[in-house]
Amino acid sequence: MVRLLVDSDTLEVQLSPLERTLARRRESVRIDRSRIARVQLTDEPFTWLRGVRAPGSHVPGRLAYGTWKSVFGNDFAAVREGRPGVVIELDGDDEFERIVVATKHGIGLVRALQQGGVDVGDVADVD
Repeated sequence: MVRLLVDSDTLEVQLSPLERTLARRRESVRIDRSRIARVQLTDEPFTWLRGVRAPGSHVPGRLAYGTWKSVFGNDFAAVREGRPGVVIELDGDDEFERIVVATKHGIGLVRALQQGGVDVGDVADVD
């Protein structure tokens, strides 16, 4: 399972060696916190996938790791079956428009992003 690390400037999505292989990515995904526009909690992260996988791995309904390209821009996904997740919408990031991650720590992530008075934008609980 991915690890989400939050510091004063950065949100880092750390992937295990297997997850990096599935995502076809050498490094963690690092996002400048000032680029976070909205955070949404979801019970069904698979419903947030859009576009086509390129590059990455996808077994429909089971797992989705990697970059998803669409007319709206590139998204990063790290989603596994049966896990709730978060959708992080970005504004002005060079690499991704959204991050879709399966994690049972979504509420903790929101709290960590809001610590220190940093505005993460709208927070919505989506079922």
